[in-house]
Amino acid sequence: MIDSSSRPLAVFDLDNTLADTAHRQHFLEKRPRDWDGFFAAAPQDPPLAEGVALALESARDCEVVYLTGRPERCRRDTLEWLAAHGLPEGPVHMRGDADRRPARSTKLRILRRLARDREVRFLVDDDELVCDEAERAGFTVVRARWAARSAALEEAQERDGRT
Repeated sequence: MIDSSSRPLAVFDLDNTLADTAHRQHFLEKRPRDWDGFFAAAPQDPPLAEGVALALESARDCEVVYLTGRPERCRRDTLEWLAAHGLPEGPVHMRGDADRRPARSTKLRILRRLARDREVRFLVDDDELVCDEAERAGFTVVRARWAARSAALEEAQERDGRT
């Protein structure tokens, strides 16, 4: 049952929604992909102004929740990055370190779990497949199209299940 006394949730992806990953894409373009290098460089991500502004605006009416494909081992760096860039505090849902399922399935599972007792006002994500699945499941989606597209990242999100 949905708790109508609680503020609704605004759910935000991180990579290429709030954080600009362009400077670390080269780690995904070579074979084998250098996942350790890719995630180690995340603390240097510049913020994406459009995403940050939307998160700050959303915090007025909603509880902000973060839903990322980053592995759990990146939690400390992720929390420090969010705080350093003035983003609203909120729960951060991360992928298990060994979880390689596509982002569209892992994120939808978490969205459905969140929606069991809270209204999910919307999801903000750059991954088109995640957005498509969320819309098919009845969620309102804001497609984060303010970062440069990366074929390497898109393939990694779907095939490798790493972000």
